[in-house]
Amino acid sequence: MAVDRVIHSARLVDEGRVTEHAWVAFHDGLVAGLGTGDDWRELSPREADDAGEAWLTPGFIDIHGHGGGGAAYDDGPDAIAEARALHRTHGTTRAVLSLVTASIDDLAARAAMVGELSAADATILGSHLEGPFLDVGHKGAHTPALLRAPDAASIDHLLEAGAGSIRQITLAPELPGGLDAVRRFATAGVAVAVGHTDADQAMTHAAFDAGATILTHAFNAMRGIHHRAPGPVVAALSDDRVTLEVVADGTHVHPDVIRLLAGGAPGRVALITDAMAAAGAPDGAYTLGGLEVSVVDGVARLVSDGTIAGSTLTQDAAVRLMVHEVGMPLPDAVAAATAVPAAAIGVADRFGSLTPGHAADAVLLDERLTVQRVWVDGAPI
Repeated sequence: MAVDRVIHSARLVDEGRVTEHAWVAFHDGLVAGLGTGDDWRELSPREADDAGEAWLTPGFIDIHGHGGGGAAYDDGPDAIAEARALHRTHGTTRAVLSLVTASIDDLAARAAMVGELSAADATILGSHLEGPFLDVGHKGAHTPALLRAPDAASIDHLLEAGAGSIRQITLAPELPGGLDAVRRFATAGVAVAVGHTDADQAMTHAAFDAGATILTHAFNAMRGIHHRAPGPVVAALSDDRVTLEVVADGTHVHPDVIRLLAGGAPGRVALITDAMAAAGAPDGAYTLGGLEVSVVDGVARLVSDGTIAGSTLTQDAAVRLMVHEVGMPLPDAVAAATAVPAAAIGVADRFGSLTPGHAADAVLLDERLTVQRVWVDGAPI
């Protein structure tokens, strides 16, 4: 059969292993086949790309990021297009767009906007509402005056505005009505994440039993691990239903601690960028959710109190840190940027792998794990 494109002579990194001298065939935006050696020639591809024995991986997926290239996802379609373009060049072919805390009406309007965009652009996987149902004591870079406990009317308003496009919500389950909110969002098909929270281990377990399945940026904006008070991270480590996000930039969590996290939850750590507008942009002054941010040496902090305010990370840099500093095998690091986040939001049947039937998204990495080429829906960008 004829196919649109074949990428050949690659070291394919997928499904937890490396396949030498591999090829992958694309047709109509999907993976049509794969193999090794020169069998690909029999497919008579319209285009053939020689990978030169470089690493070929599925396209990266970011389920928690706020922007990049000087633009924030909260600021509308043009800003979203600019930020997504930056992250695509770093291998992130599909993304959930994270929206920071705002009033319920503003957040609903932004969720509706992302929903409309995702209906027209399948590389946008929907929205992630990071707030407003967060603990003030663990607010991070969220406006404290806008934080609040969840209520049924607000939840219904957000769900109606999102019209099925809200993929994830981060909330603090210990707030009044918090566990009910977990159940309501989970029942609506939203992946609920515990984060920006003062929950202890018992409350975190209760949230997972109520339907939460993600821990938002593990260790950040939550209680730490104490030998007599294990906290949310240990609760997540002990629950196979839970995916643990981690910001692998060397600032949010020390590489040695990430190593402990990965060892305690094999196959359940999802790399996220938590990137704000300064990702891929110069140091300087920015805003995040209306708060002033200063970026110095690539580290973003609130001007008001020095709190870390998202990151300037890209997924390829996160993969490099996991391999070079954490010591994670490359197939596991790639899975943490592809298959694991895809599974966390329920899209692993379509994205996060280069097996037949999945979206034809791929990234070519050199020996230093630097992005060389990116394909989206079978076409090079």
